Amino acid sequence: MKKFDKKSAGFDATRLERITDHINRMYIEPKKITGCQILVSRNGVDTYSRTFGLMDRERNKALREDTIFRIYSMSKPITSVALMMLYERGLFQLTDPVHRFIPSWKDQQVYVSGEGETLSSLQTRAPLSPITMAHILSHQSGLTYGATRHPVDQVYRKLKLTFNPDANETLSSFVEKLSQVPLRFDPGESWMYSFSTDVCGYLVEAISGKPFNQYLEEEIFRPLGMKDTSFDIKPEKIERFAANYERLPDKSLKLIDDPKDSTYFGDQKFFSGGGGLLSTSHDYALFCKMLLGGGALDGHRLLGSRTLKLMTMNHLREGKTLMDLAVGAFSETAYDGVGFGLGFASTLSQTERGVLGCGDFYWGGAASTIFWVDPIENMYVIFMTQLMPSTTFNFRGQLKNIIYSAITD
Repeated sequence: MKKFDKKSAGFDATRLERITDHINRMYIEPKKITGCQILVSRNGVDTYSRTFGLMDRERNKALREDTIFRIYSMSKPITSVALMMLYERGLFQLTDPVHRFIPSWKDQQVYVSGEGETLSSLQTRAPLSPITMAHILSHQSGLTYGATRHPVDQVYRKLKLTFNPDANETLSSFVEKLSQVPLRFDPGESWMYSFSTDVCGYLVEAISGKPFNQYLEEEIFRPLGMKDTSFDIKPEKIERFAANYERLPDKSLKLIDDPKDSTYFGDQKFFSGGGGLLSTSHDYALFCKMLLGGGALDGHRLLGSRTLKLMTMNHLREGKTLMDLAVGAFSETAYDGVGFGLGFASTLSQTERGVLGCGDFYWGGAASTIFWVDPIENMYVIFMTQLMPSTTFNFRGQLKNIIYSAITD
């Protein structure tokens, strides 16, 4: 482990080291995960950085500091920042209807009743108001992920609107298909985890005039120095690419994406702003430093501090929490005491949430990766592993209680 001056960052070194014992005893030794990486930074000091276990169990390869991970939905905050950078240039308002940029969405309908795989088999009506840019950024659009038994989701599956789109799917064809699916609810009425952030990726492309992946590279990755963040894995980086595993009902781990034969090889056509990126702990730390710095890092300003503050406010109607408004149980956060902004969840109440720390903003990924940024404590935390599904273990809650209880100032 690297040596850091924990006292200068306001930590009790012995208490912070509880992370090591916890991860080894609870996860590495019983082989609940193959390996993981944890970074804690506070007051500008990297106070804890540790790499545990293996990145590839089948080849007995140790996890290394520059391991490349599938970050899945931790792509969403990056995409949201990208879109809000265009907002700062005056190119749209949060109250603008999305159909300003996707004309086919002007005729969207809301589900009322019925069953079947086509829109004609369902009873629908016009929405009370159109989907706005704020709705699409905050998962209040009425879109879904097509993953439940609800009649609306049957239409998603019929149109092959899935996490793994067809090889020839593009962002443009994807959003056109979405225009054919009824909304689960009126925009702004509820919150549901969905393809909304993939739509944000298309909007970046449509508004900027650049391919989405090119925009991210030129406007975010290159300025921040995120050299290992992309939608694909290059041949020269394969030795650093982790394997991905699924926890089976018998609690064993099954290899589901071999780094030597991964779907991330080759030229990608569908650049998923909702879940398509690969990254490293170091790269994502640069993104977190930018967020903690109010939108700037090392002289490169991506966002104004007031824009970032707007993004991390609770945008749920009437100041409610996800417990009040969320439809469905699937997402990368618990619901009690949690609000949602423009691309980030936020802890609104320690007592309702039952964990230490309030005022942070965060998200996670399907392979159990997590991060949070806490402006009050001047801290960010990154946890990387490759275990699906992300609901298997409460890494966020456990780490928060260990880390916050080690703060001494």
